[in-house]
Amino acid sequence: MSQTAPAFSSADDAGQTRPASAPDGDWAASTAQPSAWLDYVMLMKPRVMSLVIFTALTGLVCADRPMHPALAVIAILCIAIGAGASGALNMAYEADIDALMKRTKSRPIPRGRVRKGDAAAFGLVLAAFSVMLMGLGVGLAPAAILAFTIFFYAVIYTMLLKRWTPQNIVIGGAAGAFPPLLGWAAASGDAPLNAWLMFAIIFFWTPPHFWALSLYTATDYASAGVPMMPVVKGPKSTRRQILAYSLLLVPIGIAPAFTGLGGGLYLATAGIGGAIFLGLAIRLALSKAGDGEPGATGLYAVKPGAREARDLFAVSIFYLFALFAALLAEHGWKALVH
Repeated sequence: MSQTAPAFSSADDAGQTRPASAPDGDWAASTAQPSAWLDYVMLMKPRVMSLVIFTALTGLVCADRPMHPALAVIAILCIAIGAGASGALNMAYEADIDALMKRTKSRPIPRGRVRKGDAAAFGLVLAAFSVMLMGLGVGLAPAAILAFTIFFYAVIYTMLLKRWTPQNIVIGGAAGAFPPLLGWAAASGDAPLNAWLMFAIIFFWTPPHFWALSLYTATDYASAGVPMMPVVKGPKSTRRQILAYSLLLVPIGIAPAFTGLGGGLYLATAGIGGAIFLGLAIRLALSKAGDGEPGATGLYAVKPGAREARDLFAVSIFYLFALFAALLAEHGWKALVH
């Protein structure tokens, strides 16, 4: 999907003049400036990668299986590189819509720093390397899960879902939920109920997290033609669905305390964090967040009417981090004691 530039010339960051009739994506792809190593780092979505590493490490530690430190490092490295590969392939395919959104227009491809073909090749090389290294160094089961995760994010979510259905975040959220499962499988070679429970926490956390963000950035998605829930179904329906997923998420978040995965620290964290999360979701459902003109001046500025959505989005990040940090602390302490 490409959008034609306005019928006038403009200058890019390097001082070049953009042809009046050239589509943004094609122009960026054909006039990419020499890229620096940092541009390729940005292709790997380092902020997303940091969350992937954290949740994968938590899964690995929670497996409670002795693992050689070198193999543990290789496993986490492979998962990180696989996440980077997914990010690069995602940016290569979505360069056209990235150029139209305030949140993404400064990425390397829209800025003309990296060509789409180079980004795609970079992602494919990283994907192949991460899967092969995982298979050779750790095991075939985690390598197969890693390969499927990359495929799911790059093909199922990016190519098939994101542009065609408002359920893109729901189904595509599985890709972001795999890292703890991957970490667990790398340590133990299997994926028991508790590993899938960690998967479920992230899976059900994803819709309220991203839909809260989309409530006050809906114009950005609409201008790029991305069918996010507020754009297709409207803010009121989105607020109700956020509450519905929150009602599912909170008990699932508490469940590990009763399956042997989490202990007292986890129960307290999940209980208090879940109460706050659910309270904010109810507050959002009763609000008018997203109605009227969403957003305000600046990338993440929020008009007063959308603050309920912004608050839930911000707290959701701390909520997920706190759950996994509690699990990591409990199981890490157990490993040190024993």
